[in-house]
Amino acid sequence: MAFQPILKAILGPTNTGKTHYAVERMLGRSSGVIGLPLRLLAREVYDRIADRIGAAQVALVTGEEKIIPPRARYFVCTVEAMPVERRFAFVAVDEVQLIANHERGHIFTDRVLNMRGQEETLFLGADTARDVLRTLVPDITFDRRERFSELSYAGPTKLNRLPKRSVIVAFSAKEVYALAEAIRRLRGGAAVVMGGLSPRTRNAQAELFQSGEVDFLVATDAVGMGLNLDTNHVAFASLSKYDGRRRRYLTPMEAAQIAGRAGRFRQNGTFGTTGDCPEMEDGLVERIVGHQFEMLNYAEWRNSALDFSTLDRLVETLHAPRPTKRLRRIKGAEDELSLERMMAIPEVADGIKVPAQVRQLWDVCQVPDFRNLTIDAHVRLLQDIYRTLRKGGGRLSDNFMAAKIARVDDMTGSVDVLSARLANIRTWTYCAAKSSWMFDPEHWAQEARTVEDRLSDALHEGLIARFVDRRTSMLLKGIGSGADMDASIKDDGSVFVDGHLIGRLDGLQFTRDANATDLEAKALEAAAVKAVAPEVDRRLTSLSSGQHAIFTLSDAGTILWGGMSVGRIAKSGSVFSPDVEVIGGELGNPTLRQMAEDRMRQFLRAEVETHLQPLKKLKELQDKPDVLPGAKGFAFTLLEHHGALDRRQHGKLVRDLGQEERRDLRAVGVQFGQYNVFMPDLMKPKPARLLSLLNAYGAGGDRKPFIPFAGVTSIPNDGDLKSDDYAPEALSLAGYRAVGPRIVRFDILNRLATQIRDAQSQFERIASDKPKRPTFQIMSEMLALLGASLDETRGVLSALGFKPFTADAPLEKPAQEPTDVVADTPDTSDTPAEPASLPAAQADEIVSSPGNAPAPGVVPDDATASEPTLSGTSDAATDPAPTAPNPLDATKLSKRARDRQRAALTVYVPREQLEDGTSRDVPSLEYWSLPARSTRPQRGAHKGNPHKGRKGQKNKGPRPQRGASGGKSAASAKSLENSPFAALAALKGTGKTEDDKS
Repeated sequence: MAFQPILKAILGPTNTGKTHYAVERMLGRSSGVIGLPLRLLAREVYDRIADRIGAAQVALVTGEEKIIPPRARYFVCTVEAMPVERRFAFVAVDEVQLIANHERGHIFTDRVLNMRGQEETLFLGADTARDVLRTLVPDITFDRRERFSELSYAGPTKLNRLPKRSVIVAFSAKEVYALAEAIRRLRGGAAVVMGGLSPRTRNAQAELFQSGEVDFLVATDAVGMGLNLDTNHVAFASLSKYDGRRRRYLTPMEAAQIAGRAGRFRQNGTFGTTGDCPEMEDGLVERIVGHQFEMLNYAEWRNSALDFSTLDRLVETLHAPRPTKRLRRIKGAEDELSLERMMAIPEVADGIKVPAQVRQLWDVCQVPDFRNLTIDAHVRLLQDIYRTLRKGGGRLSDNFMAAKIARVDDMTGSVDVLSARLANIRTWTYCAAKSSWMFDPEHWAQEARTVEDRLSDALHEGLIARFVDRRTSMLLKGIGSGADMDASIKDDGSVFVDGHLIGRLDGLQFTRDANATDLEAKALEAAAVKAVAPEVDRRLTSLSSGQHAIFTLSDAGTILWGGMSVGRIAKSGSVFSPDVEVIGGELGNPTLRQMAEDRMRQFLRAEVETHLQPLKKLKELQDKPDVLPGAKGFAFTLLEHHGALDRRQHGKLVRDLGQEERRDLRAVGVQFGQYNVFMPDLMKPKPARLLSLLNAYGAGGDRKPFIPFAGVTSIPNDGDLKSDDYAPEALSLAGYRAVGPRIVRFDILNRLATQIRDAQSQFERIASDKPKRPTFQIMSEMLALLGASLDETRGVLSALGFKPFTADAPLEKPAQEPTDVVADTPDTSDTPAEPASLPAAQADEIVSSPGNAPAPGVVPDDATASEPTLSGTSDAATDPAPTAPNPLDATKLSKRARDRQRAALTVYVPREQLEDGTSRDVPSLEYWSLPARSTRPQRGAHKGNPHKGRKGQKNKGPRPQRGASGGKSAASAKSLENSPFAALAALKGTGKTEDDKS
């Protein structure tokens, strides 16, 4: 008769030697492969076989690890990683009852249906799979195994009374850590084993338990999948778990699989409950002890004969109908969900043209979600991998892998942080194991494995430090016995318990001593609270009853009390209603803590009320009925930008304002500068600092306020205060603006513009030939005003748009007599932006008058020549300008003109060092002006119809009077009457306006 391969199922409860039997049968064949449910168990079996026959003959293949010697005959794999394309004399699949698992069952089912050994095939698992196996594999024979030892129920047991060599089982990392903490506190320490750990960490933790170094092991249900442990008792800390879809009670089969870890070979074992877990029902106990479980009715299944010709064909074959009723089509498979999401991304779907790309996309979707994050986060990771594969011609670039691995190559941090890094490196270990994706597979597999091993070792040490402490001191015995302990707080905040420093109390926040072990800190915490809590309450009481003067606001956005941080600006509220949160105080009375928080909130809002009055005036201006709509709208915009606007960005908004609207705005402290519209009162140190801090640390802030030293009017644009390191609005909030190599305060920039106009006027009078464009030289006063060097001043002028040129000889008249004063040159920083909007004859007459030409590169606005400006070294900002005098009052204008007379500026003369050590003046031949710009017709200027305005619209008559809606406040003639150009004309000697003549 022809040879018939053996096809057998070895079924029975735990501790029946099924896996051992399969390994022995495999090693008796010429080749073989065994598929195991966990990579932890796969590593254990691999190590056992390698020690027995040598590592050269055995291979280990999991999703993240491949050790394949050239002449390997035996393969130990996870079920997912079994090489289905290769033929072996022997094939075994362990824990075959997992064919009903809703997440992985279809993989086990596929191996049962399609993988066969040429000589022998074994399926190992629980007897519950018998009926399904008989249907799916009609030719199979069965062999039942009995348990080597007895398993009995020991009932509920408290944690502090659990017998040694116990395994405590929970079903989440949080529960495992909490139990391990309790065991360490009560029994000295515990090892920790979870499915998410790397094999290296798991083995090291298991060895702690196996060697007897610790007597307890806290684990998830991963111990139920063939993990061999020398344990006498299994205690359930819970009888329910979250299975990825819902929280449910354990099935009797699942509970028996875990309880069966107790007792090894001929040694009997017990199981029970502990902690807050309720006692097991009698029926459940009887079924576990008697191994009586319901038979499986179906196996999870998905078609494995996939068609990769197109994406549609792939989806169609994935959803092929089941071939028999014993099979159930899986639902919600992670790789299918990932495929659906990836196909919905146009970048992915539109780029797939050939079958190889379809297969590659499917391979990417099968990357496991080791991080256990949301499906959206996982798909983003898959999209990143797929995009890199496409750009790299189907391979992940070396730079990509290096960056991803380097990102997690950090051995510092807590247990949770290290666990998260391990989950991340497992993704890249998995990718590195796919040789078709790598340019240098061996290199990147080794790199990923090395980092994973280092993280595993660091996590193992972290778990020991956190959950195992062998030190037994008299201090800890005192805590455990409940004895009274001496606790005190020193003047410097140091907290002592029985003479041992355990931490510090800074303000309201208690911090454990960094030199104390975690066990000591936890054990002493109860005693420390006895000393700390009353002191915290005392401080909270003092805070809540104190005056506002006891608080100060630091540059870090914290509220200081006696030099200690007790609160901070909260990320909520607004500039006018800031919020506060307390730093620390958790050990104190909640009511007192709330009262202290309320007091600090009152302090912060009182600061706002005191120092941000200009912003409140802007807000109130919008509610006044007699204020023109244009002024209200501008006030709203200015308030949105916290009192400062860049005229380059809001030029049209400024130009559209009429004189009466400007007057309303000036009345609340708004100044129209050459480059910025700002509120001088907000530029004072305290308002500017407060506004910066509230915006930086409040809602939506970037926590990077710009706070220069008080009184500084111009600072170098480098170092810690470099403007590139701050958001543009951060400088504006503090009243500063970056101008080339300097950061200049708004009012100083305004005064610089005035000096430029004076210098232009002064040069025009002494120039030998009238310059084509207004020209000037750098003056000593400019350097003094900015507090800058010559090179820095040049950089500022260049940033303002001026360009230098060098003459061959001085451009001044040869015999220029010294002059003591310059003619009155009005500061046109506040003059209308478009003088051409005036009647042409009057505008030309005014602008052409000597000394009245606006500075090139400076957008003039309404006149504030008489407005006082800040001193270059003053800490305060300028006060709002008074209401402009009637321009028809020649007496007032004459007085104003006399007040405006200023001393002549001095050209800056650099000095050069001579060889003999002396120095001499070097006459400056450097001149500055604006480059010519292309001219174009003025907007609104039309030949033949002087009455047409912008866009050709006809003048519709006088504009509404004050208080009316829309437009500017007066007609053209009235605007001229109130404009500074009438004042300039009066200074020139015209004496009367048209209204005077009439």
